Formats: sequence, C-alpha cells, structure tokens
Amino acid sequence: MSMNHNPVEGMHIPEGAKKIVLAGNPNVGKSVFFNYLTGMYVDVSNFPGTTVDISTGKLGEDVVMDTPGVYGVSSFNDEESVARDIILYADVIVNVVDAVHMERDLFLTQQIIDMGKPVVVALNMMDDVVRNGLEIDVKKLSEELGVEIIPTTATRGEGLLEVKEAISRAKPGNRIAEVKELIDSVIGQVDTESEALLLLEEDENIIERHNILESKQKREHIYKLRRTRVDGIVERCVSQKNSGATLRSKIGKLTLNPLTGIPILIGALYIMYLVIGVFVAQTVVGITEEVIMGGYYNDFIMNTLGTLLSQESFIGKVMVGEFGLFTMVPIYILGLLLPLVVGFYFILSVLEDSGYLPRIAALVDRVLMFFGLNGRAIIPIILGFGCVTVAVITTRLLGSKRERFIATMLLGLAIPCSAQLGVIMGIIAPLGLGYLMLYTGVIFLVFAVTGTVLNKILPGKSTDLLIDLPPLRIPRVGNVLKKTYNKSVMFLKEATPLFIIGALLITVMQYTGALESISDGIAPFTTGFLKLPAETSQAFIMGIVRRDFGAAGLNDLVSRGLMSSSQIIVALVAITLFVPCIASIMVIFKERSIKESIMIWLSSFVLAFLVAGVLAQIIV
Repeated sequence: MSMNHNPVEGMHIPEGAKKIVLAGNPNVGKSVFFNYLTGMYVDVSNFPGTTVDISTGKLGEDVVMDTPGVYGVSSFNDEESVARDIILYADVIVNVVDAVHMERDLFLTQQIIDMGKPVVVALNMMDDVVRNGLEIDVKKLSEELGVEIIPTTATRGEGLLEVKEAISRAKPGNRIAEVKELIDSVIGQVDTESEALLLLEEDENIIERHNILESKQKREHIYKLRRTRVDGIVERCVSQKNSGATLRSKIGKLTLNPLTGIPILIGALYIMYLVIGVFVAQTVVGITEEVIMGGYYNDFIMNTLGTLLSQESFIGKVMVGEFGLFTMVPIYILGLLLPLVVGFYFILSVLEDSGYLPRIAALVDRVLMFFGLNGRAIIPIILGFGCVTVAVITTRLLGSKRERFIATMLLGLAIPCSAQLGVIMGIIAPLGLGYLMLYTGVIFLVFAVTGTVLNKILPGKSTDLLIDLPPLRIPRVGNVLKKTYNKSVMFLKEATPLFIIGALLITVMQYTGALESISDGIAPFTTGFLKLPAETSQAFIMGIVRRDFGAAGLNDLVSRGLMSSSQIIVALVAITLFVPCIASIMVIFKERSIKESIMIWLSSFVLAFLVAGVLAQIIV
C-alpha cells in the first residue's frame, strides 16, 4: 500500500505552477542557467528537514528550482536526498551536461530519462570542447537520447535563450527497454514511474516511504545497463580531432601531484592571505569599520538617538549602548563582516569558476581523512581563517552529519578568524620565530588530536570524496560577481537576526552584572592554573563578544608590561581555543542540534583552559 508523500509541497509552490528543475553533476554551470531563467527574483531557503540550501525563482507563472550537483538520483547524503526529492516531483527537467565529460554526466541524464520525465538537455561548456580537440555530433546525440539537445557556453550567454524557449517543448526521452519492463512490474507498489525506478535501485527512503517489505534487488543490474548504454552513446557521438595535452591540462595535472601541487597551493593561499588578510581585513575594513561606520555613522546615531535616550537606562543600552542594536550590530555587520564576507566569496567564486577549488579538495583529501573529513572540508577550513561564522554555514556542503559536526568543532576550537589572527600576529611577532613556532605547533597539535579522536569515537563513517575535476579556465567576471553578490546577500539575511539576538543577550548580561560575575568566576583559574594576571579573565569574556576584542584585551596587557613572553604564549593559546564569538555561537546553534552545539561550546571552554594550563605548567 503506497502513501502519497511529496516533500516539495513543503516549499510553498503556487497552485498550478509547473516545477522546472535544473539538474546536473557538480560544477556544470547550473547557476548561470538559473540566474538567466529567474533574473533577480530569487529565494534561497533550507529544504524541509535538512540544512541544504535550495534556490527557487519564477519563470512566468512557473517555478524554477536549482538542485545540488549530484552524479545520480539517489540518497547517499543530504544533497543527493534533496536533489532526488525535487527531481522526483518535477514537471520538467533542464539537465545541464558538461560536454567534455559526457561519459560521466550522461549517466544522470539516462537515469532521469528512465524516470519518464520531460527533459531538455543543455550541452554546456562547448568552448572547452573546442579547446580539448573534441567533436560532438549533436544531432546524433539528440536522436540517441530522444530529447532536444542544445549546445551552450553559459558563461558567454551562448544558447541560454534557446534553452529557455525549449522548455515548453520538453518531452520524455528514449528509455532502456529492459528498465521500462522492470518499472512496469513494480509500478503498483508506488505512486509514480520515477519512484518505481528508485525502488528497483534499492533507494532506502523510497522503500521506507511506501512501507515496502520486499523489493526487487536490481540496482547493480540497472547500473550496468545504463553504463553500457551511455558508453555506447558517447562512442557513437564523440570523436577526437587531435591528440596532445593542452597547456591548461598540463597545469591541471601539476596541481594534483603533491610535489608540485603543494607549492602551488601554498602560493594560492598566500595570494588569498594578501587579498583577504591584508587588503580587505586591514585596508578596506579600516575604512568601512573605523571611518564610515565607526565614524560618520556612529556620530550620526549618537547625535540623534543618543540625545533622546539615556545611555544609562536599559533601553538606551539596548539601542545605542556598547553592544546596541543601532551601534554594534550595524557597525559589526556592515563595517567588519560584510567586507570580509564579500572578499572571501569573491575569492571562493574565482577558485570555483577557474576549476582549481576541486583540485585543492583532491590534493588534501588523504590528509583530512585522518580527521574524519574528506577534501571538501578544506573549503570551510579556509573560510574559517576569514570568518568562522561564514565557515560554519559552509559546512552544509559536507556529505554527512558526522563530518559537519567534526568540521564545526574544529572551526570553533582551533581556527582563528582573520580579525583575531591579525591582533595575535601583532602580539607574537616581537617575541621571535621560536615563540611563533611554539604557538603554531600547539594549535596545530590540538587541531590534529581533536580531529583524530573525534574520528575514532564518533559512530558511523565519513563519506568518500566524489568530486568532478573540470578543466582549468579563466573565470568570467560577470559570473564571479553574480555568485559573490548572491552568497553575500544570503549571508546577510541569515546572519543579521543572529547578531541582533546576540547583541540583546550580551546587553542583558552586562546590565544585570552577569558578565562581570562570569569574569570574576574564571579569575581563579586564570591566576592559578594558567599562571596569568587576573585581568586576563576580562579579555576571555570579551572574546565571546568578538574574538578580536579578546585578543585586543591581551594586547593591552602586553603593552602595559604585565606578562612575560611565556605568559603571552599561554594567553594566546587560551584565547585562540576559547569559545567562539557570540555570532559564531548563534550560527552553530542554528546549523547543529542544541545537544551538539552545547557539546561544542563546552568542549571549547574545557580544552582551552586544559591545553593552556598544561602549557603554563611547562613553560611559565
């Protein structure tokens, strides 16, 4: 007995609207098609019951939905489960295919066709086809698949209009005959032919959704049939005009070889540091936070609202106090975070569009496996050095809850953000290379040991790295800017409410004296176990508000000559490992469960004092 269950109904699709779904492998350029079809009217939200973001927009009266990049319609992780549910209940599929990697991408195409869905295929990246010396018989390919095939180079806008016009002509394609017979044999157990195919492919979600006790185990057989068909299609429709590796392919191979790839990665990270850590974090933020927001804007607010409200009253503190809704919140978000977020998303979009980001993931995959992560985790780790708050949000791209927990724990514990890192480097530089190596070594050791232990004790197994390595290419400025804009706007929508809540919480704690009580409470640990001045406890508490506030508090103690060199290192280790700032904490509670979030918060608190205390007993 089947039960009609449509998860897409939870996404508020207007009645009567067709669901036009973009589907394809990772890094095939779906976002360009989505932006073209929907224009600026885009909504980004979590898919019901998951942390996976789904973009939706309007095309006339119909709804366009973008799906996560997947290699097949299945449910091996959250992204694939979301893509499966959206594709299952789509009315039309626009399947974007990388023309250079058809032997891989057409596996998904044929699966969608076997579902009986109306399909239009956008054969994208045709410029790479020319560069790689390939020739594709598009007419023959269309006859083989039984659907309309439109050659495109989306980054140049070529073929986009033709794809849009072809949507109304979408039709089901040529199914594999034996697969169609198998579908007909089980169709009575489910609601649709699409679900029947996934039932045959042993999709656990479909089996559970329809309370099916016994099902035909045909996954391997169907996969072999599909693989054989796709290989035959590619053989008949694709030919090589000339051989020999291009310069880009040679560079691509160099990025994957550890002997050459690691120096290239170090160089890329250094350039990223110069752009984000030096230019944006220091020059741009110096203008936006200190001059524009901290100067002109703050003066305007204090000369208007500040004269109407008593800053000693509770309402005055909430509105225009040190952590006020009209003072700290907009200054912090627009003056500090927004430039950093825009900078990081710009660099990330450049790495993504150039095809280098997947190669970084492949290069570091073996190392991150020791910590229960795969190569994709390098993205939030890199982002964490800019802003841990942003990095926690990007853990959504990891394949399992286990990996997301490990990555979030490591981000909150051992990755200093750029604002904090700048102050730390300023404090530690005069101490010499030896102390810098000691500090770096301790933080890396904590990162490695924590990741290794979590990998050993957490139940389950992390996912393997399944990632496409697209050809290296020069990024398109327009595409990079669109991605940067969309992701930055999404961050503002998600982060602003959290900052407001955090500011209110801190203001209440300050007004009631709770902040001072907490500072007094940890003072005995600071002076006893950590062997630091009592005033250091105040720096730790301010670090909860903003990480760089805590580091700045330590800098003040150092400038007053209240700490020795060894005490400075202990203090810096403690402030780095201490609990994340209030903004990061709020995002962690949003992204993880309450139980996991509390565990991450408490673990950071305990480990910060434990590691710094042990270090103090050794060197102070």
